[in-house]
Amino acid sequence: MVFSWSSSIFYNPFSYDELNMKWVGVTSVNEETIAKYYELNEQYKQLDKELKSIKKLINDYFDELVGKSGKGEAVLGQYKVQRQVRTVESFDDEKTIDTLQKLNLNDCIKVIKRPDLEKIEAAITLGLLASKDIEECKETKMSPAIVVRKVT
Repeated sequence: MVFSWSSSIFYNPFSYDELNMKWVGVTSVNEETIAKYYELNEQYKQLDKELKSIKKLINDYFDELVGKSGKGEAVLGQYKVQRQVRTVESFDDEKTIDTLQKLNLNDCIKVIKRPDLEKIEAAITLGLLASKDIEECKETKMSPAIVVRKVT
């Protein structure tokens, strides 16, 4: 295991235990753990594909039984299957704003101020804005992702 940071800049919370020959402060991960993760992930992908296929089959069954948007239930052997229909309503922003403006109902429209990234980049390019002036305004979001592939 190699750490590529300078100890003068970063605090290294890990230390190497010479006696047990392992890093202290580091969760132990071995080939067996990674292999299990890989195999389970492959099984998950296969099961997910199979579940989607069966779900489509059940929805097709209910489409024929009660129509495309109908709720329904059926007892098949020792299993009771139900289809519930959730409805979500929303307004098309562009059409709604256009209609409200035509009806002079501008009070029903929210004006939301948001930074225009294209204009910010153009202002930086033109020298009207320095990157350092807005650097502290930037937010960075990161999410770790695990990818395991078999080595060939």
